[in-house]
Amino acid sequence: MSRDLYDGSTALRDDLGALLAQMPLFNALAPNVLHQIADTAEWLSLPGGAALFAAGEPADALYIVLSGSLAVLTADGRVQGRFLARLAAGDTVGEMGLISGRPRMAHVVALRNTELARISARAFNDVLRRDPEAMWRIAQLMVKRLERMDAMPRAHLRGASTFTVLPQSLEVDFAGFSTALVKALAAFGRAELVWSVRAGTHTSQWFNDIESANDFVVYVADPTPSRWTKLCERQADALLLLARAESPAGSWGALRWPHDHSLTPRRWELILAHDTGIETGAAARWLTNLPDIPHHHVQSPADYARLARVLTGRAVGLVLSGGGARGFAHIGAVKALREAGIPIDMVGGTSMGGILGAGVAGHWSVTELTDRFRHYFVESRPLRDYTLPFVSLVSGRKVSRMLFEAFGELAIEDLPLSFFCVSSNLTTGHPYVHRRGELWRALRASVSVPGVLPPVVNAGQVLVDGGAMNNLPVDVMLELGRGPVIGCDAGADRAFTTSGDDLDVPLPWQVMRWIRARRQLPNIFQILWRSGMINSTTLTSAQRSRTDLLLRPPLADIDMLNWKAFDRAIQSGYDYTVRRLDELPEDSALRRSAG
Repeated sequence: MSRDLYDGSTALRDDLGALLAQMPLFNALAPNVLHQIADTAEWLSLPGGAALFAAGEPADALYIVLSGSLAVLTADGRVQGRFLARLAAGDTVGEMGLISGRPRMAHVVALRNTELARISARAFNDVLRRDPEAMWRIAQLMVKRLERMDAMPRAHLRGASTFTVLPQSLEVDFAGFSTALVKALAAFGRAELVWSVRAGTHTSQWFNDIESANDFVVYVADPTPSRWTKLCERQADALLLLARAESPAGSWGALRWPHDHSLTPRRWELILAHDTGIETGAAARWLTNLPDIPHHHVQSPADYARLARVLTGRAVGLVLSGGGARGFAHIGAVKALREAGIPIDMVGGTSMGGILGAGVAGHWSVTELTDRFRHYFVESRPLRDYTLPFVSLVSGRKVSRMLFEAFGELAIEDLPLSFFCVSSNLTTGHPYVHRRGELWRALRASVSVPGVLPPVVNAGQVLVDGGAMNNLPVDVMLELGRGPVIGCDAGADRAFTTSGDDLDVPLPWQVMRWIRARRQLPNIFQILWRSGMINSTTLTSAQRSRTDLLLRPPLADIDMLNWKAFDRAIQSGYDYTVRRLDELPEDSALRRSAG
């Protein structure tokens, strides 16, 4: 798609000079230097979806965003890379290439119709050559900016401010949905709802003005192709595909299908509005034609509040580690978070943390979590169905029955909250992230401790406990880029000790004396369990540092297989989390997400 150059008026150039004076990149320059830079600027109009530049191209200019929005993407394939950052009015892009002299390092595309000022490398260098000290100050500023970018959690970079609601058909209540969404967004700033009857004849400057006056703007498109719908697509940072969950899955008539990425926002979200409870299988039905698009279930006011946090980069992600019986501490942590009003919008976990996380994502109450896990693990003792150890010590049938009894035929995508769990793929040698499919089977793979439980075979791939490769999958949550992340690590580094020095199995006539000695020796379950986790210890240490809040309840005195320590582990998790939340600053990202 072409980029259109046009002449800027004198007033625009004066405005640019004033804008430059307010920008960190230029505010150290003398007024006459700023005026010279503004005089050399070219004015560029970039349609939504068009590329500004691609990775590998020569760094021939820097750009100042005057209105609209740009997306910065990694160089993973042409312009289909991973989202890195969103640039709004007043931001600059491309200056790093001018200073370093290297080709572009990322792709930059317009999320919507965008107007920019282009300052060529030649003009920039001509002006700064007359003021070497200014060049030095700009270089120092760029170093500081890079340091801040490296330290900034990616989870906080993904928020949007303009949204377009695109109804799938007239039978979905898009008016009610849009009104409720704007009300939820208003908890975080000024929000306005824009309909076609109000804005159909306005100019692009009117849209820029209304977006400048608000923190969030929600455009409501027509369910059929129209000029207004296309305009809405161009204006939006995120396109919300709204459908009635109970209806037969269909396409969006207002879009060309399959959609043209060059004409629409890069960020798409599927919103499934439910009349009553979540219908099992509805998500899978709608996701058949949209396999790579995030989806959200909406029914109650709480769902709208959660959706507002997710869309604006304020969603709280909770990541729960494996750790056997120590994982019961997660129940106490969840109880403390809920009592403190900290929302849990997304959940992920490994092994025991994955199973508990599925309960949290299913909106189980603390009482329900406590009662169910006491029944399934303390009373039922699922690891007591021993078998001949050809593959594992335990047959795994009791664990499979327990998981199916708890979750039935529920699919991961049917959970009210976004959820994932992690297993270890022995076939590929990499972690495997479960986001769709049968929930109980994914959890069965995530908890399959090598040697203790049989592995799960999925499409010819052998899956075992996620703790073998990633026991605290904070990185998986951060990749979603939805907001701050809480990590609860119940897999303490010190797993078990022994008071004995000789671990050789005694001769038969020494057995009684060996038993009487009551030495605290590790058993085969402990050895296999810990061996399955040991390789991920270094990664877990790195994952802890990437959280916005790290919870590490004191659990060293609880054995990973001591299911009878159930209540003690819960209380430890609760008491510790209460103390940590009391220490949270009032201006922390988690407090802000709580509203």
